[in-house]
Amino acid sequence: MIQKPLLISKQTILAVQDRADIEDIVGDFVTLKRKGSGKYLWACCPFHDEKTPSFSITPDRGIFKCFGCGKSGDSINFIMEHDGLNYIEAIRHLATRYGIEIIEDEQSDEQLAEQNERDSLFIVLNYAKEYFKEQLNTDEGKSIGLSYFKERGFTTKTIEKFELGYSIDAWDGFYQVATKNAYNEDILEKAGLIVRKDDGKKYDRFRGRVIFPIHNVTGKVVAFGARTLKKDDKPKYLNSPESDVYHKSKILYGLYQGKNAIRQHDNCYLVEGYTDVTSLHQSDIENVVSSSGTSLTEEQIKLISRFSQNITVLFDGDAAGIKASLRGIDMILEAGMNVRVVVFPEGDDPDSYSKKLGSSAFKIYLEENATDFINFKTGLYAEESAKDPLKRAQSIKEIVSTIAKIPDGIKRAVYIKESSNLLIIDESVLVAELNKILITERRKDDKKRIKEATGEKLLEELITETEIKGTDYNALVRIQERESIRLLINYGFNEIEEEFKLYNYLLDELEDVEFVTPIYKEIFEIFKKHLESGQVIDSKFLIDNSEGKVKTEVIDLVTERREISPNWHDKFKIHIPHENEQLEAVVYTNVARLKFRVIQKLITENLAKMKSAESEEEQDKMFRIHGELKKSEVELAKVLGIVVSR
Repeated sequence: MIQKPLLISKQTILAVQDRADIEDIVGDFVTLKRKGSGKYLWACCPFHDEKTPSFSITPDRGIFKCFGCGKSGDSINFIMEHDGLNYIEAIRHLATRYGIEIIEDEQSDEQLAEQNERDSLFIVLNYAKEYFKEQLNTDEGKSIGLSYFKERGFTTKTIEKFELGYSIDAWDGFYQVATKNAYNEDILEKAGLIVRKDDGKKYDRFRGRVIFPIHNVTGKVVAFGARTLKKDDKPKYLNSPESDVYHKSKILYGLYQGKNAIRQHDNCYLVEGYTDVTSLHQSDIENVVSSSGTSLTEEQIKLISRFSQNITVLFDGDAAGIKASLRGIDMILEAGMNVRVVVFPEGDDPDSYSKKLGSSAFKIYLEENATDFINFKTGLYAEESAKDPLKRAQSIKEIVSTIAKIPDGIKRAVYIKESSNLLIIDESVLVAELNKILITERRKDDKKRIKEATGEKLLEELITETEIKGTDYNALVRIQERESIRLLINYGFNEIEEEFKLYNYLLDELEDVEFVTPIYKEIFEIFKKHLESGQVIDSKFLIDNSEGKVKTEVIDLVTERREISPNWHDKFKIHIPHENEQLEAVVYTNVARLKFRVIQKLITENLAKMKSAESEEEQDKMFRIHGELKKSEVELAKVLGIVVSR
């Protein structure tokens, strides 16, 4: 009998959940700050651009939540999201980090299939890398591929370091060898190594090209870049298509080879192409990466930020190309990172200019010519706007709009002052323009957050305890259902009367209430199911033992958006009671309000039925029901102190 590959055991997962420190893990990627009571730590979200921190972690619960983009989870989810790992890979990563022994059990068929495919992709990509490397030693490889590398000045050390190779100029050379060695055709196709024609025939994607393997941050080959050596062959560079292991927006060429140098020098040189990276390595400059011909992405910037907060962009001496790349500088600034720029003489790029100057002189050139983005942009626009007031005004606006991208207010002020001197324009004019841009952007951000927020959350903040004509009572019911579940999972064990737990009261009172919101109904049913077996669960249990919507919702329920400042007590001696201190009143009021909203919902539905009733008898029945419902509504309104029409 063939034994299935093993899956990480529940025992190991629980050990990781217990040992993984959310503050320690998240703190590797963002700067966390305490505010308010100190229960939560806050930072600008590592998953989306923002100027005001909306990302919080709750250390005592081991969870994170972003109130901007909505991402949430525990330490495992954070590593999965941030590093692009699957669940098993994230567990292994954290287990290794904390020295936890990995115990394995058998996988389910579905888990096995998913993991097998991912593993197979890595295996076949590694096989292809070795195959392409070997081709450099063939007669064709030596005369064409290796000859090209030597002409470009690549040393044997560089070729080995970046695992460069060559694909022979044949339609199916790799395909024939790979299938002969029993590599699966579907996996070869999913890895982007072969292409299948409409008639079913297969051929190699890369033919007669030098090969640049693309590694992920851990060193696994995930794709290839291939340069043609024929003048008329298009495109010049051909890259692997995206796959389950390769997402080009999340990969930087050379990061695996350069990450230690980036951390050591606290600076990352950003270039355009593969050969720029390899040439700089040969000039003994290893802290360099390339976006591989694609526009710089947020994910790539965040990847660099794991190793340094400083990026130096190296531009070819081409004014049109430089202007097309300015968005990348703004994105780096938006991420809260520092950016400098080096421009090479016209007609040169990092590869050609490093060869012209030699290693020592090239290093000096980079150090002496690195300029901040203000000086860079000012110089870029100076010549074309010198004799045109309108263009000069537009250039100034462009520079101020870039400064507005910087999240840090002190940095913005410094750059405004410097711009005032460089542009010979009054500082107050620049400040006024900056404030106008910031106010406009803030309004956009506010609108976006409102748009992204759920209906329940908006109503929860805006609703008043008065009769709201034309209100969606389903939405109001959802608000109170949410509050009921929040109280249940946060305070279920608390006593609201002597030897009477909160969960007992809620379950008794809500026995006849049918939840209308599927996610709250699901959580309620999970709670009751465990209670039947004698186990009273809480939010931590649900976070540790749930996935998907349940886990996300529970994290949302236990994470508060706002905190009461300790200054009320410490500075002003004003005591603001915590929810714990008035729990009995909170839970009684919530149950009454939930029933009140359910009654209002039923009244609305009954009125609709009354209007569409086809017989007088049916109308009379609806009318009697309406009377009973209105009586219940009035009674509950008295309890809540609400005036309703009879």
